[in-house]
Amino acid sequence: MGALPKRKYSKARRGERRSHIKLTPSVTINCPQCGSPMMPHHACPNCGTYKGRDAVEIKSSTTKTS
Repeated sequence: MGALPKRKYSKARRGERRSHIKLTPSVTINCPQCGSPMMPHHACPNCGTYKGRDAVEIKSSTTKTS
């Protein structure tokens, strides 16, 4: 059997301990070529450019027409 606490931790102390455990929103910037949001230091997922050059070839999504 493991060790058990002698007293109950108050909600304030519990909250102080957990204050650093949180999610932070991801940072996004606007692509200078197309203006869509992208992560910094990554190729743009919309147009595939990085630092003004084509870095990734983007496949265009085509829809089937019947």
